[in-house]
Amino acid sequence: GKAMEMYERALRVREKALGADHVSTADTVHQMGNVLEEQGEYGKAMEMYERALRVKEKALGADHVSTAGTVHSMGNVLVKQGEYGKAMEMYERALRVFEKALGADHTSTAGTVHQMGNVLEEQGEYGKAMEMYERALRVFEKALGADHASTAATVHSMGNVLVKQGEHGKAMEMYERALRVREKALGADQASIASPVHNMGIVLEEQGEYGKAMEMYERALRVKEKALGADHVSTAGTVH
Repeated sequence: GKAMEMYERALRVREKALGADHVSTADTVHQMGNVLEEQGEYGKAMEMYERALRVKEKALGADHVSTAGTVHSMGNVLVKQGEYGKAMEMYERALRVFEKALGADHTSTAGTVHQMGNVLEEQGEYGKAMEMYERALRVFEKALGADHASTAATVHSMGNVLVKQGEHGKAMEMYERALRVREKALGADQASIASPVHNMGIVLEEQGEYGKAMEMYERALRVKEKALGADHVSTAGTVH
């Protein structure tokens, strides 16, 4: 894509002007990793992150925030590859640096804590996942406010865990809260609104409220079609 072409051009210039082992060069390599990750090219993304990490460790040290940022990104890729144990190691490593350099109440720290919650949830460790989400939520609420997108994302994740624990009433409260924030911040027609609405449908279906569940699924579908188009893979997921 165009973004990748731009970064490749920037990389050639920086390598020529500054050298392959310069931090600015590593930053560009990291950004290229981001693009590849978004494109689903996880193997190639990992190569970029590893290359950026080698430079950052050498130039800045293992305990630098920028180094930890790349380690965190490697954790994200490992999650997408289903390598939960390795991902957790990366997040724990990034967390140690963020806590030491930025403090326990920083949003970067909370972001890593949230991701650790994701991993624990995937591993079926629902109690531990909930602890992580609650910890992340406290920071996000304090630093960003109750109506921020990061706060809503953590609330939504807590709803997902509560569903898996069979706590449908509490899950519904979480989804409704996440939905209110996203509607307020982004508007009622944004794609991110569809996720809590769809999940509220799942809860209502589990509770035997089939009519209400259908209303939620139809609403989620309308939002997805408007925001993403009828042929998008996420839209297809609601038509079932």
